[in-house]
Amino acid sequence: MSMFSYTLKRLLIMIPVILAVLTLTFFLARLGPNDPVIAFLPQQFSQAQYDSVERSLGLHLPLWQQYILYIKDLFIGNWGTSSGVDRGQPVWGIIWTRFPRTFDITVTSVILSSIIGIISGIISSTNRNKWKDTTVRFIALVGVSIPVFWMGLLLRFLLAGGIPGFSLLPGTGFKSSGLDNPTVVTNFIWLDSILEGRWDLFWDYALHLIMPVFCLTFITIASVTRQTRSSMLEVLEQDYIRTSRAKGCKEFVVINSHALRNALIPTVTIIGLNFAFLISGAVLTETTFQLVGMGQTIITAIRTGDYWVLQASVFVVTLLFVVINLLTDLIYAFLDPRIRY
Repeated sequence: MSMFSYTLKRLLIMIPVILAVLTLTFFLARLGPNDPVIAFLPQQFSQAQYDSVERSLGLHLPLWQQYILYIKDLFIGNWGTSSGVDRGQPVWGIIWTRFPRTFDITVTSVILSSIIGIISGIISSTNRNKWKDTTVRFIALVGVSIPVFWMGLLLRFLLAGGIPGFSLLPGTGFKSSGLDNPTVVTNFIWLDSILEGRWDLFWDYALHLIMPVFCLTFITIASVTRQTRSSMLEVLEQDYIRTSRAKGCKEFVVINSHALRNALIPTVTIIGLNFAFLISGAVLTETTFQLVGMGQTIITAIRTGDYWVLQASVFVVTLLFVVINLLTDLIYAFLDPRIRY
């Protein structure tokens, strides 16, 4: 099977996954106790006003018709108006403002945890049962054991003013209150800051990301490290590795050119799973550091019964998740062409 056919096959598999998640979200959202119509009405309202708003929202229709409209509107970008998260504001604007913040934290954490985890796994496996191996395994065990919210609270206490007279990093938010927002071009603060030449804002934003990114990176390094170590130890026992060494290949070449590529196959899967884990972990991280991102948006939408923001948020997160899974599968197929057949 060619790479194109394999990619097309994976894309087709994504469609029922997306529809299943959207269907589940649609029905679960309507099981909540909140009436979204009430959010658009004044404190004192008549039945006629209620019926008018209900009709304008399409909630007077049978459930199956609401479902069809819901699916259609999601895919054409007609996401409605918020009833609870930011009342009266277009849902598209809310998502487009908050999604880049969570994306920055999550992607940065995945990249760092993958690089550090793979390097740590290589060091650990090539120094089996030595002090380097023991140190790496101990740090990995600590990373697995500490909850993300506890790590966040600990960092805030140590580095962000918990100790009187000592504050090394900002503890909350995405930027300092004294700085104005850059001109919106992409809604990614760091990129808009660069485009506008606002380097003060760029570095301020980077400082605000250090602790949240560290929390998410630290707890996911462990899984990448342990998987890389395990895979490397298995690969290093293979006959072709012994043959390479017997032929006089340098150890650096043996490790990086022969062993690592095969050892990375299961590690790639772990990295993809970590991305999904970090999206859910972002809820706790954003709460700990008072960051207004997708995690907080979804929680607020659930609490206030904001159908429209909840549905759109889940749709965006689902799309992101399946795209990451697709990329993971493609990398997997590149590393091991047998997967395509």
